[in-house]
Amino acid sequence: MRRLAALLLAALLITTLMAGCASDTAGHNAAPEVVVGSAPDAGSTLLAALYLAALHSYGFGARAETAVDPMAKLDSGEFTVVPAFTGRVLQTLEPGALVLSDAQVYRTMVSALPEGVAAGDYAISAEDKPVLVVTGATASDWGGNDLSALTKHCDGLVVGIVTGFPAPSVVGSCRLPAPREFRSETELFGALRVGQLTAAWTTTADPGIPGDLVALADGKPALIQAENVVPLYRRNALTERQLLAINEVAGVLDTAALADMRRQVAGGADPQAVAGGWLSDHPLGR
Repeated sequence: MRRLAALLLAALLITTLMAGCASDTAGHNAAPEVVVGSAPDAGSTLLAALYLAALHSYGFGARAETAVDPMAKLDSGEFTVVPAFTGRVLQTLEPGALVLSDAQVYRTMVSALPEGVAAGDYAISAEDKPVLVVTGATASDWGGNDLSALTKHCDGLVVGIVTGFPAPSVVGSCRLPAPREFRSETELFGALRVGQLTAAWTTTADPGIPGDLVALADGKPALIQAENVVPLYRRNALTERQLLAINEVAGVLDTAALADMRRQVAGGADPQAVAGGWLSDHPLGR
């Protein structure tokens, strides 16, 4: 009788545990599908693919969609998550905001977000902010690759951009002259090499920066407004584990990886395949 009672108790415990596991699995699968939205350009769809891959790696249903104005879709609830860059979001919400460091930009951006929209963790090591590129000879003359050296050589600067690039007009105490415009990066960097320009504007995650040119590093205190990768999402639309999935991207993504993935996409690779391949090499939750 004692043996029979023990067997019955064990069977009851197993049944209870299996029911609990089934309930957890059902709850996990019942999580609503996440719509990760982005603008239709290659850079935006790549970021969306990263967060999509992160959600899939946790077993959640998610799909990507594009829109001309993904922030409007997020505000209306049609999109659940929209990857962005902190400084660009801030300038959209508060044009002319003067904060520069990554932490200041993030905090100010969060406080300016519309009701119903929240921000996940920003990637401290993954940015795409404006950067000045110079020749090796100029960097040597200026004593290194620190952007702060620019303020000591402000007079007589000739700066170039690709047409349409939103170049800063001020770097520290240096007010820059109106930039010369070029139709492509090839022409821009070519003019820099032959001495027609002192410096050229691009961004830190630009995969097209030639290896023979020097990008001036922005140290602390920052002289150029931060542009860190950040996920924006609808409040109360994500489960705790879904939010964990998108937040974990911040801990593994860096600027070099972002530039490399952009290079692959520019070469014709599918953004979702590129993002999935990168995430398989940098698994989350470890």
